[in-house]
Amino acid sequence: MAAESFLSRVVRLGGEWLSSSSVFELANGLARLALDSSAISKLSSSAGPEVSFSIPDDLTIEETRASVLVLLNNLLCLSSSSAFAITQLYDVFLNLDESGPRSYKFQDGGVPQQNDVDYYSLAALDGISALLDHGSSALGPVADAVAALSCEALRADLSCFNLTDSGDGSFAKDDVAVASDFKVFFSGSKLVVNSKNPTSATPAISRIPAVYGNFREVCRLLHYRTRVQLSCAAFRAGSAEAMSTALSSLALALYNLADTSSSRAKLLLDSLPSDELRSILGAQRSSSKIDSIKQLLSYSQAALIDKDYIRSVHQIYCLLEAVRKTVCWEATVAFVSLEGGGIIAAVTESKNPPLSAPTGADKKKGERRKKVLGKGSSALMQFIKESLLSGDGAANETNSISASTLFEKWAQDFLFFLDPRNSRFEILLEKLKDIVASNESRRLPKLPKGTRDFAKEQMTVREKAFSIIVDVFKRHGATALDTPAFELRETLMGKYGEDSKLIYDLADQGGELCSLRYDLTVPFARYVAMNGLTSFKRYQIAKVYRRDNPSKGRFREFYQCDFDIAGQFEKMGPDFEVIKILTELLNELDIGDYEVKLNHRKLLDGMMAICGVPQEKFRTICSSIDKLDKQSFEQIKREMVNEKGLTEEVADAIGTFVKERGPPMELLCKLKRKGSEFLENIESHLALNELEILFKALGKAKCDSKVVFDLSLARGLDYYTGVIFEAVFKGSTQVGSIAAGGRYDNLVGMFGTKQVPAVGISLGIERVFVIMEQLQKDRNETMRATETEVLVSILGDDLSLGAELASELWDAKVKAEYMLDKRLMKHIGRARDSRIPWMLIVGENELSQGVVKLKDVVATKDYDIPRSRLVEEVCMRLNK
Repeated sequence: MAAESFLSRVVRLGGEWLSSSSVFELANGLARLALDSSAISKLSSSAGPEVSFSIPDDLTIEETRASVLVLLNNLLCLSSSSAFAITQLYDVFLNLDESGPRSYKFQDGGVPQQNDVDYYSLAALDGISALLDHGSSALGPVADAVAALSCEALRADLSCFNLTDSGDGSFAKDDVAVASDFKVFFSGSKLVVNSKNPTSATPAISRIPAVYGNFREVCRLLHYRTRVQLSCAAFRAGSAEAMSTALSSLALALYNLADTSSSRAKLLLDSLPSDELRSILGAQRSSSKIDSIKQLLSYSQAALIDKDYIRSVHQIYCLLEAVRKTVCWEATVAFVSLEGGGIIAAVTESKNPPLSAPTGADKKKGERRKKVLGKGSSALMQFIKESLLSGDGAANETNSISASTLFEKWAQDFLFFLDPRNSRFEILLEKLKDIVASNESRRLPKLPKGTRDFAKEQMTVREKAFSIIVDVFKRHGATALDTPAFELRETLMGKYGEDSKLIYDLADQGGELCSLRYDLTVPFARYVAMNGLTSFKRYQIAKVYRRDNPSKGRFREFYQCDFDIAGQFEKMGPDFEVIKILTELLNELDIGDYEVKLNHRKLLDGMMAICGVPQEKFRTICSSIDKLDKQSFEQIKREMVNEKGLTEEVADAIGTFVKERGPPMELLCKLKRKGSEFLENIESHLALNELEILFKALGKAKCDSKVVFDLSLARGLDYYTGVIFEAVFKGSTQVGSIAAGGRYDNLVGMFGTKQVPAVGISLGIERVFVIMEQLQKDRNETMRATETEVLVSILGDDLSLGAELASELWDAKVKAEYMLDKRLMKHIGRARDSRIPWMLIVGENELSQGVVKLKDVVATKDYDIPRSRLVEEVCMRLNK
């Protein structure tokens, strides 16, 4: 009946896209092939020249049918093919069998060739790849489930599964997903342990998240590439090479999966209490030895290098089957190990295992076993037992057979049971899907990488910081500005140098190509130009977005706090003010020691000209120099010489300059000494004169002690034209740069006809928050999450009374909350936990006396006050 239902499915070539599942079903006789008449009617009716192809002798009938099927599909996609050739190939496919001919001819003039790869080789590559795609996708969930059973049987330490996606790229996404799915199997298990020490698990267990996660990743890549190829892309140039890359990854991932599976099976085998049992089960592993799998891997990779695609993909197909047998062997040993009890006892006592209905004692043992196994593992074991003993698995023999014969039969049953061609295999996959999905409703959602949630305590710190920042900005006469979170892509491109690759592009939703803003400076310049402003002092606090690799203190979504001055002012006046603002911000945020590194873009340009750097390479060499805070000069030198084409002499000359740093006026005097090369260059001479004005102003403002003149500071953004600076935290918390900025005189002019000079600063507030939170922990400080001044405590459930009293306080601008509960201690606990200083208590006694009880929570003193004077008394005690 199952076979008939499968064959009722018809795959119609030319009328629907060919999928890996369709190729698998047709190659294994599980579906019928038909040709779409409308597709054939569009082809030429005349026969072309004779074309022949030969099928390699070592291909299986499934591989052969898949190859011819894909060839037929590819020719249907070609308008130059003939209907006569399609009909010939269709007959070839229908009559393929293991004993049939290996060489065929048909007449068609539209068959292309791709360099040295013929049309049949391409079809065979894609057809067998489709079988691999279907087979590996089917193997994945089965291998997961079997490995989970082995972990239960081995009483494994599950510390290696304690993975969470923190958003900073610490773990691969698929590794975390594997760990999460395995936990569903282990939920409630009394067999496994969790020592919270990832190094305590054996490698056969600890490697599971990485190996099985990588297998999922590789299967996705193969599925994507196969889907492209089956959509009639086989004859595109380079398609064979692209597919071979995915296949090479699959072969290695299959080997790693087999290696860990075999290792666990050996551990299980060694843990069995009976020599006879170990001997019987050990004999079943001959077809799944890791050495033969390693040999298949070696053959497949060698064939790929030689571009012998059919031989390579055939070896990988054999490799997949060998890995499936390894997983089946592990499943057999894990099943026997977990069943334990009666089976092992029977073998130990040279008796036949009981396959008849279990006795009362057996039932009790089974019940105990169900209690100790995890929820998912129990459901899977029950399903396996029902399947193997139902007759489908042919394991329901009488007690007359020997234990050896029985276990041999079980090994064969697992091979049959875990075969994708078996009618019950789809039922097994559905069962595994149900087991994993059973936890979906309880599984917590995750954040995207590089983003964070902020709890109430963190928000208190952030609000305090934002308040300080806004106060400093307003103190200097700035007004607020807000701009869209996304801009036209053309607005952002070409402004950030090599960092332009980090811009988040949005999908085209209405004819405009847009991107999320990378910073707040370019949108500010666009706003100034668009509105024709010639003078503007503004601040903006908003989120920006970067397609970066998340790490500690490095996010994809984060706030920036910007202050910019645009317009013509006295020389170096705005530059002085923004640096002064920077020191005020960092001082008032009270984060600890820091320094402001400062340089001049024109001084850098002069330095590079002196060293002999070609002018067209100034900006790209600046990007290299900008990495000196993260890499050694030797690493930077290799980049400048090997990747950017500088000579070693020029790179060494740059090295002598970028090592210069020190107190501003001291280093400035050194650079302006008589005979200095910087004085002979127009750009650097101008820069030194401007810096002298700036340093004198900073000295008078008493903030030069925090400034360091550093010639290695480059700032990689293309739009800087003058002074550049960067603030670095010097405390124990490693976060890198916490603020940066500089002069950009030409940026506004890129958006309009007027050049409006500007200078600005951007505070990396997220990194500042990291420092502030760490300081809080170090000082053991706690902050109130709310500013509530009074808790209105109603000793009962009278909402109208609570609403009346709380509203009177709110109308008087008192920060208040209300709570309804008959138990006084609940109210007091709430006030203490939230550190609310005053309570307004009203119960039956207070109502009858026409008073309210005002309680000082810290001093634990109570005051009875007339109801009519409630607001007046509260405001007096709060100094309002």
